[in-house]
Amino acid sequence: MSRRLPWVLYTATQRRGYGRSIKMRKILITLGILIAFVVTILAIWIFGGRRISLFLDRFVTIEMASERINSLSYEGSGTGGILRVNDLGLSLNDRNDPAPSIGTTKNDQLGLANAGKVFAFSPVRSEAEPLAVATPASDEAFVEIRRSILSWPTPFDFNFMTGHSPSWKRHVYYRLLWKKPSGAKLEMLWRYQQYFYPDNGWASGFMTDKGSTGLIKLDISP
Repeated sequence: MSRRLPWVLYTATQRRGYGRSIKMRKILITLGILIAFVVTILAIWIFGGRRISLFLDRFVTIEMASERINSLSYEGSGTGGILRVNDLGLSLNDRNDPAPSIGTTKNDQLGLANAGKVFAFSPVRSEAEPLAVATPASDEAFVEIRRSILSWPTPFDFNFMTGHSPSWKRHVYYRLLWKKPSGAKLEMLWRYQQYFYPDNGWASGFMTDKGSTGLIKLDISP
């Protein structure tokens, strides 16, 4: 009996050591999987964040500001130019599909035409440039600013000229909606990018990206 006891103790010790080894291996495997998952998510966020953000924006965005339109003016030659809504200047030069033209109608109203349809805002205040109108009290007209729910990191953006590069980006949307008592309605939507700088926070929301920013939607109904 005394001769077999060391063997029994040695076997039990081996089993305990083997059990600890199995547990440690499982922990390391789980930790490795978790690290690989986190690295994959970060890579997708960095390299595909903009596309993911655009996809999510189709369903929901966050309101930043909204106000009634009291005045509207146009600075341009009929195509392109700047549509000034209250104190907000919205460009008609960078556009992805809509190509509106702006001028006066036969009734001396400021009008916007697109795809064969015309929306008349209201009578022009005077013949002086820029063309400017006031919003009739009976009209429902407002402009709102919204942003993406998802921002994305930009660790590989470098500005070699200034050395000042954004660390995050997100999309900002400017939506104009104007409704007439007659049922006529105009809806315009602009999309831009907004940059975040560690020292200064979020910058102006009018940064452009070729092919994806500017005027992206224009609807006139009926």
